[in-house]
Amino acid sequence: MAKAPRCLAKTRKGTACQSPAVKGSKRCRMHGGKGSGAPKGNSNALMHGARSANAREVLDLIRRLGLPD
Repeated sequence: MAKAPRCLAKTRKGTACQSPAVKGSKRCRMHGGKGSGAPKGNSNALMHGARSANAREVLDLIRRLGLPD
């Protein structure tokens, strides 16, 4: 760990950061070494489809045929 390359970022004090750099980057984890970015897909907007147009058509057809839901 002592031989690991150091972060090249500067602190607010103006001195160099003393943290080890993330593998494959020149920055430490605190200064943006590994940026995963936003997750793929928006799970907050994921819809179950119970009220989709297709589901409404199927339920409407079931009601018109007189079948139990």
